[in-house]
Amino acid sequence: MNDIQNRPPLPDRLSVDPRSPYYNAAIFEHDVGIKLNNKEHFDVEEYCISEGWIKVPAGKALDRKGNPLMTKVKGTVEPFYR
Repeated sequence: MNDIQNRPPLPDRLSVDPRSPYYNAAIFEHDVGIKLNNKEHFDVEEYCISEGWIKVPAGKALDRKGNPLMTKVKGTVEPFYR
């Protein structure tokens, strides 16, 4: 029960990449889920609630540094704790 009360609030924008300015390690100590248009997505790399998008990998394509290429998918974003 105390775990629910100690969870930090979910920000407007969040990224799983530690190099990003939108990364927050305290949030990733808990299990976070993302819904886009009422459908849960499990491969989200970054989201923004106010702009209404998520970034997901675009297949198996990689950039020149070996990171997956990302594509933006727009809709209603709802982050939540599982």
